[in-house]
Parts: sequence; C-alpha cells; structure tokens
Amino acid sequence: MKISGIYFITDRTYCSLSITEMVTAVLRAGIRIIQYRDKENSRRGIYEEALRLRELTRSFGAALIINDHADIALSVHADGLHLGQDDLPLKEARALMGGKTIGISTHSLGQAKEAVTGGADYIGFGPIFQTATKDAGSPRGLDNLRLIKQNVSVPVVAIGGIGIDNIIPVFDAGADAAAIATGICRGDIEKNAGLFIRILINRYHN
Repeated sequence: MKISGIYFITDRTYCSLSITEMVTAVLRAGIRIIQYRDKENSRRGIYEEALRLRELTRSFGAALIINDHADIALSVHADGLHLGQDDLPLKEARALMGGKTIGISTHSLGQAKEAVTGGADYIGFGPIFQTATKDAGSPRGLDNLRLIKQNVSVPVVAIGGIGIDNIIPVFDAGADAAAIATGICRGDIEKNAGLFIRILINRYHN
C-alpha cells in the first residue's frame, strides 16, 4: 500500500453529511487514501459504517484505514489500521494485523524512531500547524518535519492545520502525504478535495 498524496480523515465537526456521503465526495474528487475515524459512534455503529466504506473504497480502487479498532479493521478487510500513542501497542497490533499496513501517530523524534523500530509501516507526525481538530499539543512546525524525514525510513504523513495555503511547504519539507480533515470537510467537500488534488498535480507536473 503506497502512502502518498492526500490522506483524508473523516470528521463530522464541520459537516452535515453522513460519513458515507463525505467519503463518496472525496473519492469522486480523486483522493485515494481514506482513514475512517469516529469518536462518537458505538463500536457496532463503527463496524457497520466501516463495512459500507470498505465496499465504497474498493469500488474506487482506494485504500481504507481504520482508526483505533484492530478488530473492526480485520473484520471488514480494511487495508490498514492507524493507532495513537495511547492505543493498542504496536507489537500486539502487528500480531493481529499480520502484514496489513499499520500507521502510528507521533509527536516527537523519539516517538517516531520508536514506531519505526517497532515495525510501523508509516508514521503520522504533527501537529505541523495549529489545529482545532484534536488536542495534540503545540505545533511542531516544518523544521521538525524535516528532522523526522531525515531520521526515519518509512513514509511520513504530516498532520495538523494543513490547508490550501500551506500544503506546498509541507511537501517541500519532505512529507510523503498530508492528512487533512477540517481543510476538506469545512464547506463544499468535493470542491475542496478537488482543489487539493489539483494543487499537487500542478506541483509535480510543473
């Protein structure tokens, strides 16, 4: 599974659409990595939503990553699992997930190195900029993103406060992918997602 480009994380904070409608919109716009993150639904509800998203992402040839829940990721045949620092330990997650992709959220060079040593397939690093999506502490900035890239051997997904106006510097600093939630979900989702895609196309073809 290739980790690159725009990595969409579901977020209903600024959106009246259902998760399925939201994901349909970004897939239509061309995004091909979806992380299903849901802190409000019941586990049964998350499982049922994940089943719908698995069918939907498969129809678009897109990857589905489940946040937090290894059992749900396995039961719906998701492509991967994403874990935070307080979730299931990586060693135990790997025993469950086998060869499927596992990503770990990190906020420092030490955490990033530990994740790679432990066998993570990619790391999330941030917040790069100020973000209201979740409380992840103070912004780490682009210099720390460069430092992480220089010291890890797996793809790095930058996250936190990334928008239209600052996404190019994030990739210039070495990010393999940019995780975006609010920057897409606030407003017209399909239009926003398409704009991010066009920005990257222009960057890599000009």
